Amino acid sequence: MDQYNKFHEVSSKTLKIGILLLVSIVTFGTVGYHYLEDLNFLDSIYMTFITISTVGFKEVGAPLTNLGKIFTIVLIVSSLGSFAYVGSNLARFVFDGELANYIKTYKVDKKIAKLKDHVIIVGYGRNGEQAAMELAEHGVKFVIVDKRDNVISRIRENPDLLYLKGDATHEEILSQVKIHSARALIATTPNDADNVFVVLTARSMNPGLTVISRASELESQMKLKRAGASNVIMPERIGGQRMAKLVHQPDVVEFVEYILLQKTQDVNLEELSCKNLAPCYIGKSISELRVREMSGANIIGVKISGARYVFNPDPQMILSRNDQLFVLGNPDQIQRLKVAMERGE
Repeated sequence: MDQYNKFHEVSSKTLKIGILLLVSIVTFGTVGYHYLEDLNFLDSIYMTFITISTVGFKEVGAPLTNLGKIFTIVLIVSSLGSFAYVGSNLARFVFDGELANYIKTYKVDKKIAKLKDHVIIVGYGRNGEQAAMELAEHGVKFVIVDKRDNVISRIRENPDLLYLKGDATHEEILSQVKIHSARALIATTPNDADNVFVVLTARSMNPGLTVISRASELESQMKLKRAGASNVIMPERIGGQRMAKLVHQPDVVEFVEYILLQKTQDVNLEELSCKNLAPCYIGKSISELRVREMSGANIIGVKISGARYVFNPDPQMILSRNDQLFVLGNPDQIQRLKVAMERGE
């Protein structure tokens, strides 16, 4: 929206000045020719227009007097200077990229207005960019919010990114990126205080929103939780733990990364909701699903009623529609399992 305001402010000012200069020059020329050359109103305004337009038509009536010639020279110089000023400002919009940025911002805002069930990424540093890449790879719609000019310029280089320049601690900015219809918000700014304000604002505007925040300091973790963050991530802490595990459990780390991070079609770890579980499976155990037989995938964990995690669940565990399954398999196997669970096949 800042881009809109800036463009409209500057272009409106230039347009107003251009109109004022044109009216002033026409009035000046008409009055001058009327009094200096004793021309009527129509002839005076005609002489003014052929003079400032430099079309070279012959003057009306008798040849100009010496004073009339001097006046004509002054009128031409004044009009050329005025038009040059207006033209240079308009050319600057085009050649400096202001017009192109305005057009792109207009198109982006139209797309943002249609967003639903999307993710809002606040801050486009290293963490924000990585989050955007991950969401894009999984086909999740997202919009970026950042207030830094250099970051917005970098975002504009990618025509596929949706963005808004502004401070996400302000409610009007979050409203513009459709926070009320968003599924999640990721706060990745390097300043913990900013993240706290973003989380507070987002949570107050959409109580059901999933809010994930970055934290740099250990004491900020609890503040962000109290502010309403669903999860708090500390990149430095995670990085240190990973480096330590690479010393004494290198193969475990690489194996987990292969599953979670590598771009491969061999194996995926996916979360499947039991919300749409077929009636024939309600009250049945995991073993009765015959997951391995009908799909080839494996259930490696369960989140019971959104609260407790169970790893390597007992085959006799009874499932309900409030549970979440963590399934390991290739995309085809996981899709077959999802369809079978919903259809009862």
